[in-house]
Amino acid sequence: MSPAKARRVLILGAAGRDFHNFNVVYRDDPATEVVAFTAAQIPGIAGRRYPAALAGPRYRRGIPIEPEEHLERLIRELAVDEVVFAYSDVSHEDVMHLASRALAAGSDFALLGPRRTMLPTSIPVVAVCSVRTGCGKSAVSRHFVRILREQERRVVVVRHPMPYGDLVASRVQRFATLADLDAAGVTIEEREEYEPHLEAGCVVYAGVDYGAILARAEREADVIVWDGGNNDLPFFTPALHLCLVDPHRAGHESRHHPGEANLRAADVAVIVKEDSAPSGSVETVRTGIRALNPRARIVDTRLPVTVADPGRLAGRRVLAVEDGPTLTHGGLGGGAAALAARRYGAVLVDPRPYARGDLRHAFARYPTIGPVLPALGYNRPQLADLEATIAAVDCDLVLLGTPIDLARVIRVRQPVVRVRYELEEVRPGSLAELLATIDRRTDMKARSKARGRPKGKRKRPARRQARPPEGGQTGELLTERLSHPESSPILTGGDVDADWQRATSTGEEAVGGSVATPDQDVVDELGRALGVEQGADAEVRTSEEMLRTRDRHYWHLERQAAEREKKDNGA
Repeated sequence: MSPAKARRVLILGAAGRDFHNFNVVYRDDPATEVVAFTAAQIPGIAGRRYPAALAGPRYRRGIPIEPEEHLERLIRELAVDEVVFAYSDVSHEDVMHLASRALAAGSDFALLGPRRTMLPTSIPVVAVCSVRTGCGKSAVSRHFVRILREQERRVVVVRHPMPYGDLVASRVQRFATLADLDAAGVTIEEREEYEPHLEAGCVVYAGVDYGAILARAEREADVIVWDGGNNDLPFFTPALHLCLVDPHRAGHESRHHPGEANLRAADVAVIVKEDSAPSGSVETVRTGIRALNPRARIVDTRLPVTVADPGRLAGRRVLAVEDGPTLTHGGLGGGAAALAARRYGAVLVDPRPYARGDLRHAFARYPTIGPVLPALGYNRPQLADLEATIAAVDCDLVLLGTPIDLARVIRVRQPVVRVRYELEEVRPGSLAELLATIDRRTDMKARSKARGRPKGKRKRPARRQARPPEGGQTGELLTERLSHPESSPILTGGDVDADWQRATSTGEEAVGGSVATPDQDVVDELGRALGVEQGADAEVRTSEEMLRTRDRHYWHLERQAAEREKKDNGA
């Protein structure tokens, strides 16, 4: 019998998720042949090739990267069997338009899920994701890094891919200083994500091959913070999955891919920017979260903007320069600089009449952009356009909302004021408390490994003791949670002051134990501890019905455990 013909796959991408999906799912699969990638969102990607050095021995000539607008022709000429969608922050409607184009051309259309594309890890991963680009993932990631470093934990940030230069040279990137960014020749978009972490003293990994990146990061750290890109899903299996929701774009949490999937999968939903949100929008997104993911814990946060000398802004005519992707495919009209201008009484100068080259095209393509300038700089021509546009604007000063020192990469003749922003929790310590909701799969994986060890006395590995933290309740609770992965405040009904550390051994202060505690007064938390949690709109059932449903398959699990023990004993 002749071998089956390989299934011919075309991957729709934007130089990020598409490469990861190929590396993890298709590169070594003889049953499939990836015949091409396509490019969208990012300029200068189409017309290149995914190099053979990364594609592997099955692809000795590499893989071509073609413009997405040629989709139908590519399906026809390359005899494509399946089109796989693999990029992010796209409306559901646009995804289905692409699906319709693929189907009409005769191809199947597919999305790869997390089970096939997330890499397992040997150390905990806190994944910071969102429903849209520009929610504030970097600020939340920095918040977690700060807490972890106060505990003397070895933490690194792994960033969603942004490989816009030499792909082979970018296979595994490690940045520890600003000089590393200069040496790598990164784009403005990359600097915006890496520079704030480096200024805080945290190492950042990024690149193309996330299997190799993970191996390097695990040797250097005992905790990874995944700083997501756009609104994409994590590349690593998270111990804690957070999804940020932006009240400035209320309703978007259910209208964009894969942001909705992120929110539905998340352990924690973080509502950001509550200090600047339009009236009523916070409750609108809170309702949206509960509709899509009633089991997610909700954390309320602020993202206040500050400048070093507010008096410089009052009454001045300013050019607001903002993070590029936030304004383009992120869909926001303005960002941190526009907020600071309004807060401190400055007058925004509209840059449209002065726009040069690609910036003029960006304003035409993204009409939602307000009277602000997106800091686009994916290549040298775009940097030249940005420099020329800023120089042409008649203003008193430039207000930088982008999180980098723009003067490191272009000349700015006007005085510059930088806008800063750091996360504030409405209830301090909330995020550290919610680290206690670490995905139960982590503990299940540990127990599964333990069952495979030989019988006899098991030696618990020594844990490095962290010094007393300076981060107050947030830091203390994070240390405790990392030191007791077998338990969590879930078992004490969410009461972080109860003896949750021993809930799996003694259980006196667990829900249903012999000692009730004052904070065991939230019905949803009590139900979660007992495994009988219900959504807000669930049908009303008696306690007996809920317990019968919960326990229906326990006999099956007990039988499996007995059979394993019998096998281990050699019976």
